[in-house]
Amino acid sequence: MSNEEYTPKVAMSIHAHPDDQEFSIGGTLAKWAKAGCEIISVTITSGDSGSNDVTKDGKYKPELAKLREVEQQAANDVLGIKHTVFMRYPDGELQPTLALRKELTKLIRQYKPDVVLIGNPEAWFYGNEYVNHPDHRAAAQAATEAVFPSAGTRLIFTDLLEAGYEPHNVKRLYIHGTDKPDTWIDITETIDIKVEALKKHASQVPVGEVEKWMKDWAKEDAKDKGFEYAESHRVMVLVKEEEEKK
Repeated sequence: MSNEEYTPKVAMSIHAHPDDQEFSIGGTLAKWAKAGCEIISVTITSGDSGSNDVTKDGKYKPELAKLREVEQQAANDVLGIKHTVFMRYPDGELQPTLALRKELTKLIRQYKPDVVLIGNPEAWFYGNEYVNHPDHRAAAQAATEAVFPSAGTRLIFTDLLEAGYEPHNVKRLYIHGTDKPDTWIDITETIDIKVEALKKHASQVPVGEVEKWMKDWAKEDAKDKGFEYAESHRVMVLVKEEEEKK
């Protein structure tokens, strides 16, 4: 698929924590939003475990969750995302359960995205310095299974069917954080928007450093691709163009 430019009419981003989306695919989402794509941002947990402040205890978790939701909404506003969904699962305890898959299936059937964007459910290690958060893998696994087979199969979760949520076939699944990407999105025009969106997560990131991080990573992703900045994805084409026209 290489450098094919594809802009969906509707896209859904599904991630475990506030800021996951901005770190990984903020440039792609901003570019699509500018082109008129309707984007739904789904955050499964509200990041209520995202603090190691020794002055805080478990009573701080609800306050932190509210703060991080405010930050995520602000980031989505910067990216041009109009629909934000907080599922409020416990941070750090996420599992790819049938219940989670069902809730994601409902959202996919409700909003009917052409594209769903997720992390890599297979990724455990990045380089020799970062162990992938288990919530990231769990979110990606549950989302993948919601995309296929659950969202498009009529007799899976028949109570959703009875409630009026008709099956929907997602056309493409975009997976970031893979060592085998096949699609590179030129985000040169939206890299600054990505940086500004990530800065909204001030409780989590050193705001003064994120511009260098994002531009260094995006420049590396764009290497030999003819772009200044890029985001890379592996894309599963679940409905081919000729099938779309039928």
